[in-house]
Amino acid sequence: MNRLTYSISALFILALATYIPTWLKEEEMPQITNDDDVFRPTYQAKNLRSALYDENGKLSHRIFASQMEHFEQLGFVYFKQPQYTIYLDESETPWQVTAEEGTLYDDNRIQLERNVVITSLSDGEFVKSITTEFLQMNLDSKVMTSDQAVIIEGQDYTIESNGLDANLETKLYELKQHVQTVYSPTEKSS
Repeated sequence: MNRLTYSISALFILALATYIPTWLKEEEMPQITNDDDVFRPTYQAKNLRSALYDENGKLSHRIFASQMEHFEQLGFVYFKQPQYTIYLDESETPWQVTAEEGTLYDDNRIQLERNVVITSLSDGEFVKSITTEFLQMNLDSKVMTSDQAVIIEGQDYTIESNGLDANLETKLYELKQHVQTVYSPTEKSS
């Protein structure tokens, strides 16, 4: 063998000795998250009180809940015994929405379940309250829908329906399947 062969062999062995530890090193496995972690809340709160404002700085709604759990990976917030006060225009009276459970999604849509009651905080509203077991509401547009039995109560009437589409801002209420209306006017004393 000549010097050139020894030189090339020496360079090859040197390169091999340099890179062997790198090649033999165990590759780090990425951390695999436990699927159950997705179902654990990112954070929790008890007796939550919060006020949210629109882009103009006007009060949009207030929230109270006995318990709140935020699931960031799933994209929703769960509320136990939520109470929302929804503010419309400055000249309009707010509405209060209560339920046993609520789920707020990232698109500002809330689903309320079990003993859902929507109450006008004004004495002068035609619709005083709406009661159902399930309600979905878009908090931006103030549009509500339900496919469950609904009871609408006012000053002198009660309306029963199976389902409802309603807009709190425009005060349009559409019954999906009207069941019964009871009108019982109260006598006004002179």
